Amino acid sequence: MSEQSLYERLGGAYAISGAVDVLIDRLHVNQTLNNMNQGVKDFHVEPYKAGYKFMVTAWSIEVTGGPKCYIGRDMFEAHKNLGLSEYEFDVTAHEIRNTLYSVGVPPAETNEFMDIIESYRGMVVGKAA
Repeated sequence: MSEQSLYERLGGAYAISGAVDVLIDRLHVNQTLNNMNQGVKDFHVEPYKAGYKFMVTAWSIEVTGGPKCYIGRDMFEAHKNLGLSEYEFDVTAHEIRNTLYSVGVPPAETNEFMDIIESYRGMVVGKAA
């Protein structure tokens, strides 16, 4: 029997979408992120929330070994105009890790997912184009 993918070990689409639901709610009220970066603050508004949850869910499903379903831009294109700092990336990663803890994701899967997040740092952090 082959080893299960991270997607399967996380519980599949329903569990991932539940975690993303919590995460995006947390990001939308994170004052550090919203007060430091106007681009982030402009994006963290109610009309974008459902779409943001959908995109993050689809991205998370795909990068964890689930079905190909992400229809968004690559991470560089999606973030290049935000001018995100290392600190803002760290704050976001902290929210992701805490969300995984709060929804009961085991340590091994949390660490594996956080390794994926960290692998995108160079595509997400940078000066606004």
